[in-house]
Amino acid sequence: MGSKQEKIFSSKTLTYFLQLSDTMNYTQAAQILGITQPALTQQIKKLERAIGAPLFYSVGKKLRLTDAGYTMLSASHEINRVLNNATDEIQQSSSAGQGEISIGILASIETRIFEDFIASYFKKEPGVKIIVHMLTRKEIWENLENNQIDLAIMYLPDDSIKNWKPYQSRKIISENLLFIHHDEKIAKQKRIKLQRTTNYDWVTYPAGFYLDGVIREAYKNALVDNPNSIACFTTPDQIRRFADSTGVATALPESYVVTHKCRPGTFVSKFDPVITFDLDFVFRKDKDSIPRINNFLTEFNQYLEEKGYTDRLEEMITNKS
Repeated sequence: MGSKQEKIFSSKTLTYFLQLSDTMNYTQAAQILGITQPALTQQIKKLERAIGAPLFYSVGKKLRLTDAGYTMLSASHEINRVLNNATDEIQQSSSAGQGEISIGILASIETRIFEDFIASYFKKEPGVKIIVHMLTRKEIWENLENNQIDLAIMYLPDDSIKNWKPYQSRKIISENLLFIHHDEKIAKQKRIKLQRTTNYDWVTYPAGFYLDGVIREAYKNALVDNPNSIACFTTPDQIRRFADSTGVATALPESYVVTHKCRPGTFVSKFDPVITFDLDFVFRKDKDSIPRINNFLTEFNQYLEEKGYTDRLEEMITNKS
């Protein structure tokens, strides 16, 4: 028979507990874990019996952590931290030309540059397997915390993360957000005041997505009401197609606009004041000490030094056409 510690701190038990702690919803947690709700409930009850105290309680339909639950949550995060540090320390003695690099890319980011670089990197380092995941912002932070991805490619600043202490970032480029519209009366305007953009209906990212937050923050700081959103989509392609087919306005990153020619009757302006943000690599501290990851980041820097980010995007479009 296994020890009490084995029952409490098995990988599966911790995963189930952490997922329920994150969602505070049995149905949603079970769906994410790929198990039935009764199976999840049974596992949590087993854990509670093993420690001798309830971990959750309900207030109406809302689930809450007990004091014991908060203690278990803190211990679980500490266990993950120790295991992650041990994994990174072991990998720091590994070869630069062997192994895997797992990368999470924010789903709203134009990926052509990274696809092109990864293809050229493979030719130099065929022994390194690159695994790419397109993720939401929440999924990126969860995967970074649990050491499921080595590198994240995402927009910053990001106020959703309160504790930056375990992480580092490396800037790739600064991005401008551009106003996309179909109004010929202002077609020649290179800049447009935020107030004036509220005269149009918009298609936007859903609430909680990074660029939705950037837009809301910019308008709030300018003391301007948010644009009226009539539809929401999660990818820039979906947003662009909806805007083109309906004639509504939107906002998209400049790197995306550069790589997707606007159809006739679509116009682009910069916001006034300009809305900017950064595109960065984000990773756990000292992750860049692992030889293959350090080599990957170094090669990417050289890749952009040879030709800039925007120049490469424009070249890709020219060659495609």
